[in-house]
Amino acid sequence: MSENASVNAQDRPTPKNSTTPLPMQNILSVEKAQRMAEFFSILGDPNRWRILSALALEEMRVRDLAEAVEMTESAVSHQLRILRNTRLVSYRKRGRNVFYCLKDHHIFNLYRDVSEHLDEPEEEVI
Repeated sequence: MSENASVNAQDRPTPKNSTTPLPMQNILSVEKAQRMAEFFSILGDPNRWRILSALALEEMRVRDLAEAVEMTESAVSHQLRILRNTRLVSYRKRGRNVFYCLKDHHIFNLYRDVSEHLDEPEEEVI
């Protein structure tokens, strides 16, 4: 790395609510970067985000989700299958009903953080 391209510790990004820079050894491996790219490509569909936003509020059945996001039950089921396969949502059965929810707090935090980030005003570039 050239002298001009080097990054000083104080210039590296820091985790939210922290003053400690991210350690350089945390640079992603090629394999993990590939997995993350594939994970985020799944989230490239706005219908999946709408489903996640509904599930961030409460667990729901396919019928209720379809009504909430104004999609057919078949389309919602298809999207849920993709979201389940990538461990973004999970389900539980109660009798004949199947209830879907966000897989865990990581998924809720991802949804919340992206939503909040997009609601922040853009910084003026000088």
